[in-house]
Amino acid sequence: VPQASWTWGPDGHGAVLLVNCDRDDPGAEGLDNEDSAVRSYNDLQDMAQLVLRTRGPRATFAGHRLLLHLDFGDADKIRVFYGGNNVELEMFKPVLGGSKLAYTVRPSRHQHESVFYVEGLAFPDVAFSGLVSLHVTLLESSEKGLLESPIFTDTVVFRVAPWIMTPNTAAPLEVFVCRWVLLGSPTLPAAGSAPKSRFSHFPPSVDRNEEFVAAVGALAERARCPLTVCPAPQNQQDRWIQDEVEFGYIQAPHKTLPVVFDSPRDRGLKDFPVRSILGPDFGYVARQAPEGASSLDSFGNLEVSPPVTVQGKEYPLGRILIGSSFPRVGGRRMAKAVRDFLVAQKVQAPVELFSDWLSVGHVDEFLSFVPAPDRKGFRMLLASPSACYQLLKEKQEEGFGEAAMFQGRAG
Repeated sequence: VPQASWTWGPDGHGAVLLVNCDRDDPGAEGLDNEDSAVRSYNDLQDMAQLVLRTRGPRATFAGHRLLLHLDFGDADKIRVFYGGNNVELEMFKPVLGGSKLAYTVRPSRHQHESVFYVEGLAFPDVAFSGLVSLHVTLLESSEKGLLESPIFTDTVVFRVAPWIMTPNTAAPLEVFVCRWVLLGSPTLPAAGSAPKSRFSHFPPSVDRNEEFVAAVGALAERARCPLTVCPAPQNQQDRWIQDEVEFGYIQAPHKTLPVVFDSPRDRGLKDFPVRSILGPDFGYVARQAPEGASSLDSFGNLEVSPPVTVQGKEYPLGRILIGSSFPRVGGRRMAKAVRDFLVAQKVQAPVELFSDWLSVGHVDEFLSFVPAPDRKGFRMLLASPSACYQLLKEKQEEGFGEAAMFQGRAG
């Protein structure tokens, strides 16, 4: 499709660019787009190609200069590499991005096409629509060569691919689970003395969820997908992996890249996404909460529906659901940076639900989706506080009104 007719929106078409947020070189420290080097051919394959064709009389370029350039506001959103006719990695140099706003293209007699490689540096966000423009301008020199005048300009617009959440009704590719080991005091505290540890009533190194991990492993085996167990030393007794990370992906015509979204929760599992998930062809993105993280910033409070049609409007990728406060003073909300990021991706139109009536306040505590063979292809399951209350009322009437709940637990 000619780029002059590219449009954006549900029926649009055009060039799509990936944020190069994986780490193809295991020896590197950061993401691939955090340095200005091409470290591997796999790194190069994550980038979009920009082909500049310069066909015409060679004499045209005798008194003219061809300039590839980008706007100042886009300089921190993309980086462009060029290696000429070479295939050696060390020949690929950054020519645009950062402090480099323009690059002079030198067409030769034998080369009518110049292939540039473009990587995304930033996801769409509150101050970035995701659209980036690259321009090529033909400059004509004056007779004395002191001034140059633009006589032709062409523009190509890239759309940085959004981060897309995957619903739990999709077929599983990999299952993550934490092994939870409690380290306690070797002896019980003396009567009347204050315990030295929260877990002093447990013996040392008690495996608290061995049966659970085994059951999840059996399900993963039936589903024929690998199981990754985060061991106790890595999770630092933080077993709530659902709260620490959310999985999604980014996609362009040339590549699909899974990307883990790291929450600002940052408890015992805070290093796990970078240490054990980020890697070759597995990207990473994170947002922080400068105002301080609350329980609603955990990603048990971040869900997405299966594909759905609402009042005639189609959401082929589903809709994001986040728990929030009923509008009131002092109500909790997910961190603004996270909400802004989710809204800016556009394709899954987030909806805020009232979850602050719960102590923890996560949307996954009362809502879940399961596959179903008919109708929309799924069911939404809702927990019912009134049904729970009715159950407790029945037990009271059956004579259990004085029964102690959660006996032996503190807090």
